Amino acid sequence: MPYPPRPHLRPLAEFAGTAWPACGPGMQARVERFVLEQYAAGRSLRELAELTDRSFSAVRKILDRHGVRRRPVGAAAVEDA
Repeated sequence: MPYPPRPHLRPLAEFAGTAWPACGPGMQARVERFVLEQYAAGRSLRELAELTDRSFSAVRKILDRHGVRRRPVGAAAVEDA
């Protein structure tokens, strides 16, 4: 029996279509703040990429730029409250 497909998240309205070069420094700061807060709260890089309309590697680079130590692959999922 195959696994069901994983759900894809839609970008949040405030971040949809704001990827570089259309994104100014103010929007980039908002995206970075969101990524840092939500990653600390337990969201995955994949989820953050989908929610911010960015690539997986763009989200990873944000975390690296801020010195955030990433969780190991396959870390336990955090359940939404």
